[in-house]
Amino acid sequence: MEGTLFTDRTSHDTGNRLRFQLELEFVQCLANPNYLNFLAQRGYFKDKAFVNYLKYLLYWKEPEYAKYLKYPQCLHMLELLQYEHFRKELVNAQCAKFIDEQQILHWQHYSRKRMRLQQALAEQQQNTSVK
Repeated sequence: MEGTLFTDRTSHDTGNRLRFQLELEFVQCLANPNYLNFLAQRGYFKDKAFVNYLKYLLYWKEPEYAKYLKYPQCLHMLELLQYEHFRKELVNAQCAKFIDEQQILHWQHYSRKRMRLQQALAEQQQNTSVK
């Protein structure tokens, strides 16, 4: 009987791990506006069950889950997907293109800002070590 309990628990843990990985991958795909356009054009955002699933996925905004995300902008997209108007607009390829361009501009600005901060920190450390 103990062996059965262990096997059931192990398969349950494996199932939870697989579900976690699948949901993590899917949530991160939401950062891709072209993927969102694909889903919209195929009618996924009109499916009430799918919209409810997107609502369920909001748990990824909690710090204990968000720490696993490589593409945090997916959380912003997940939040926007809660609104019917946004979901409807995604059918338009121009909407997806606009979002894509805005993400690129954000990353460029962030990269330049980060580089300036790193340079300032390196200069500060160099000045401190010289004194």
